[in-house]
Amino acid sequence: MRAEDLLPLRSALDRFLNQFEECAVAPTRKHIATYVRGQLGALPRKSIEPIALEAGVAPRTLQELLSLHRWDEELMREKLQDRIRGEHSGRRVIGVIDETSFAKKGDKTPGVQRQYCGATGKTDNCTVSVHLGVADGEFHALLDAELYLPESWASDPARCLAARIPDDMTYRPKTQIAVELIDRATAQGLEFGWFTFDEGYGGKPPFLAALVERGHRYIGEVPKTFVGWQDMPDLQMAEEGARMGRPRQFPRLAEGAHPSRTVEDLAALIPASSKLTYHIKDTHKGPQVWHVGSMAFHPQLHGLPGSLHWLIVAMPVAGGDAKYFVSNAGAGVPLEALLHVAFSRWHIERCFEDDKGEIGLDHFEVRNYVSLKRHLILSAVSFLFLAETNEQLRGEKPRLDDVPGEGGDRSAA
Repeated sequence: MRAEDLLPLRSALDRFLNQFEECAVAPTRKHIATYVRGQLGALPRKSIEPIALEAGVAPRTLQELLSLHRWDEELMREKLQDRIRGEHSGRRVIGVIDETSFAKKGDKTPGVQRQYCGATGKTDNCTVSVHLGVADGEFHALLDAELYLPESWASDPARCLAARIPDDMTYRPKTQIAVELIDRATAQGLEFGWFTFDEGYGGKPPFLAALVERGHRYIGEVPKTFVGWQDMPDLQMAEEGARMGRPRQFPRLAEGAHPSRTVEDLAALIPASSKLTYHIKDTHKGPQVWHVGSMAFHPQLHGLPGSLHWLIVAMPVAGGDAKYFVSNAGAGVPLEALLHVAFSRWHIERCFEDDKGEIGLDHFEVRNYVSLKRHLILSAVSFLFLAETNEQLRGEKPRLDDVPGEGGDRSAA
């Protein structure tokens, strides 16, 4: 369903927006409704000016809604998460971490610089935001987002001041932002059965360690250069006798301990006879079928072997490059269930596609952080209405892309 098909659902949208009444006083609530209706409408360009002109209000009014009006966008995010928690929370639910980029001209948009831009597929002038999405069956939505502030911005106080970036907002790696998003959602009471992410996040040991420390289960893609051990290497827990000079850190790898190896090298040790063929899901391009093998694995976290994980290698039957995944799931979780979680990142990719194509997520033209932050939250609210309405109108339509729980609901091909 397209956003323009929702135009007759005005009363349903009004009821939906009523839950956010506490976030703003009456006049501002009216402008928020105008912004959301504009995002859900049929305008080809959903930036402030066309939305305002279609609604018969001054563009400056909506500019000030984002930049100057006093309303609580963080409370709006919390209420959005509360609504999603009511229907989509629990051990069957998958949290998906990913980022998206917005190609922009000039140097005034918060966080803009030349960096890899997924929107154009090359190094380009763009702004990047990190997102946490939720997937539950066919339902998916965006829970939270935060601007990635490059070091070039964080080291330029005058530039940050001009863009109204808070003093306490400093450079953080995208993985750290992702952990902050997860912490905010779980503090709000959302429960996730799994988290998944691409190799840009899975390839960063501190990110995996943070998930382990918080007790979250995950399966994420890692680059072929990611390292670890098939068997736990010997560790030296303390040094015998006194030693002059700089103290050595413990625990540490014992002398003579076998070194870590890349997942590409370790995957070659998986016996061909143990690999199975799995039908992951059906798509509009046809079935996705992969040859899959696995082994016990200790990832290298903080320079030392982490707790017992699984290394999973998947090779597409139709040809192409292998994918490598690591998971801290328990031994009782079926491999097929892990695969369906691992291949569920399409949910957040689809969120980005629809949010940009239908809602106008990338149509913002703002020069300060507050406006950008509010635009991201309002876009998540608009998208949630779109997602819920789609779910209601779809009814009991059979699911092609369902993700099994711990017990799995698909079998090997």
